[in-house]
Amino acid sequence: MVSLALSGRIMPASSIPMKQLIKEKVLLEDNELVTDILNQVDFSNYAVTPGLRIYLGRKGYGHGFYVAPYYRYAKYKMHPATVTYEADETYQVRVSGELTAHTGGLLLGSQWHLGKSISLDLWIAGPAIGGGSGSITGVSDQALSGETQDELRAYLEDIDLPFAREKVWVHANGARIDLTGSWAGLRTGILLALRF
Repeated sequence: MVSLALSGRIMPASSIPMKQLIKEKVLLEDNELVTDILNQVDFSNYAVTPGLRIYLGRKGYGHGFYVAPYYRYAKYKMHPATVTYEADETYQVRVSGELTAHTGGLLLGSQWHLGKSISLDLWIAGPAIGGGSGSITGVSDQALSGETQDELRAYLEDIDLPFAREKVWVHANGARIDLTGSWAGLRTGILLALRF
């Protein structure tokens, strides 16, 4: 038996998860600007995931073990925050950004009926891989001198994000980092499902 499934996820604005791990494993120790950004900005995201469920047991639709190929569209937002950048002068920089990811994967799960229209759904594991792209923008409260622009460009180009390609743009009003690269994820969980 085969069925269609649609799930969604919303995460309201909050501090970035695993902030300390990111600081230790991804960032350069002396990159105070990026550390300041991580400490101050809030992040939110949402995702929509349609999928096809193929039930492997004899009980049919909505019962037992299934495999489910799926596609996920996710949007991540870095809410604006103001950070300080020290160069020839002290600049206040308003930072914001967005990232969009498209992934596909295969979920292994099992489902049990708890009533006429409610069931218990166990997502055992659902690895996914795909790609993502986005940008982070910083707007300065005053014009950056040519020397400061060169210094900021070198500073930002020194950031090494795993599995991402970065392109840095610096101008008199601030900077932008465009990001593209691989994106991976894992779905797992226990949930109550409504059946139609």
